[in-house]
Amino acid sequence: MKIKMKSIKILYNSNKLYSEISCDATYKNECSEFSIRLVFTGHEQYNLGNRSFNIYPGNFLVINKDTTYDRKIYSHTPSNTFAVFFAPDFLSNFHSSIVSGDDRLLESPSGAPKNDPSFLETIYPFNGHMMCNMLNLKNYFDSGEINDLLVDDYLYHSLLLFYQLYNQEILSKSQKLAIVNSRTRAEIFKRLNVAKDYMLSYYNQPITLEDISNTACLSAPHLFRTFKQTFQCSPHQYLIKIRLDNARHLLKTTKYSLNEIVNMVGFTCASTFIKLFKKSFGHTPQNYRQQHPVMLYTEMKHSA
Repeated sequence: MKIKMKSIKILYNSNKLYSEISCDATYKNECSEFSIRLVFTGHEQYNLGNRSFNIYPGNFLVINKDTTYDRKIYSHTPSNTFAVFFAPDFLSNFHSSIVSGDDRLLESPSGAPKNDPSFLETIYPFNGHMMCNMLNLKNYFDSGEINDLLVDDYLYHSLLLFYQLYNQEILSKSQKLAIVNSRTRAEIFKRLNVAKDYMLSYYNQPITLEDISNTACLSAPHLFRTFKQTFQCSPHQYLIKIRLDNARHLLKTTKYSLNEIVNMVGFTCASTFIKLFKKSFGHTPQNYRQQHPVMLYTEMKHSA
């Protein structure tokens, strides 16, 4: 099935919105402003240097300014992707307003020192207010009506929510590592995120602790100990949670059978899956689907 729909809007302040629906698309050596990359249905693969990411609904990727990357969509069902590109001045002005004290901003509202912030290029959870804000922005973009003031509200809110998430997912979690040397702690935390991203990207395939530790360039015992310190669970428990979360998403947004979903998310035993699902969410998969009738993305857009 060949489907390809692309739309891009360059805003008055040089920020950009990009939406695509495709089953087969390949882009090489892209390089742009800082961006937030989302997938509402299907998935999209990114390659940044020697790292590979698969982005699914429920997560997003950030890419820093001047990072070169490849991306690819290849699936039997359409992938609906969305990206927000933040102009360097827009981002640096926002960053200055966050890191500068209110007294300094009062003295010099437009004269705060500007710099290009850089963030850990990793996979972040896409839920709560961040998801609501981005979904509303995409729906508004798809409507074809662009009010500059309203879009700026969405974009500033997106950055504010991302900074809060960055503090929660990166700055706070990195401090949980019981390592005195700050450089060593930063490097181990970076490798732990490589492990986390590997599981988020390949959760539907057979994965062993050895696979994860090799990818992160940490020994298996070292990975297990430091991962549990940082994420408050073992790598195996984290992987199970990813699979269950994706199964829940598929139950709510597709018409795949239970057995198909079990296989799609990487479980090998349906009875084990049902037991774990009920323990995590309080309902069997069948009851969950009955209480949450299948709502495809096109229907979600109209109900948002």
